[in-house]
Amino acid sequence: MLQDIGSSKLDISYNDRKPDTSDVVICFDSEERVMVSEKSMSQDNRLIFPNINEVNNVEEVTFLFTVDETPYYLLLSEEKKNVTGFSYQDFRRLRGVVRNLDLFIVFTAYHLWRWYMDNRICGRCGSRLIRKNDERALICKECKNTVYPRINPAVIVGVINDDKILITRYRTGYAHNALVAGFTEIGETLEQTVAREVMEETGVKVKNIRYYKSQPWGMAQDILMGFFCEVDGDGEIHMDENELKYAEWVTRDDLELQPSDISLTNEMMKVFKFGVNNEILAKFNDL
Repeated sequence: MLQDIGSSKLDISYNDRKPDTSDVVICFDSEERVMVSEKSMSQDNRLIFPNINEVNNVEEVTFLFTVDETPYYLLLSEEKKNVTGFSYQDFRRLRGVVRNLDLFIVFTAYHLWRWYMDNRICGRCGSRLIRKNDERALICKECKNTVYPRINPAVIVGVINDDKILITRYRTGYAHNALVAGFTEIGETLEQTVAREVMEETGVKVKNIRYYKSQPWGMAQDILMGFFCEVDGDGEIHMDENELKYAEWVTRDDLELQPSDISLTNEMMKVFKFGVNNEILAKFNDL
């Protein structure tokens, strides 16, 4: 999946270290595109980011994380910068094209960049927020309101009906096969989210809800949590046509996977299609 980056280690721990001119800086523009070298993709499907010296804007950068002890920084701006040899690219189109490490770096950087851009003014008193030096947080000097990075909890649900799984496709956006998904509401358990989202999107009742695995998904500022469950009843589908254009029970043999291997959704579909980790699915037979 996206976060499977081999022997490399991404450490998100905050550090108020000052950048050297040769340190990497990740830049996004107002169209949410990332700046990469025009030589990117010609070198083993790797992305090449600019350094501090090339961007020439030390005052507006903040520490992001380290990857194998190499520090990465973030430019706190939506303004498009002109850097020789670099251009802005839609990182969403790089899914399945570049190596997981580079894509994970961009997704995680985007998650934090979006948070910084969305939290410039204090929601309590309207004053300007500033960065704290001792932790990754923003603080209002007037009312002392402290704002921490936001993570949206969401579920991915594999609903099983004997030898079939419930497959959906969104009405807009991602065009390939998906599973039922949705965000957790305030005061709701994850299991309740699973049951509600499946009912809202497809009209299907479920039982025997079991956790499978999680995945950070910075593109939507999410933490995705995967669950398998069983259909409860006849499984007749009543699709929410405002959100979905397709919702059907699909057999293992007919199940078409997503074109890239980076998502939790695709892994869960593979688990069902190929019988990978059958012990996960076998739990249902013991209930």
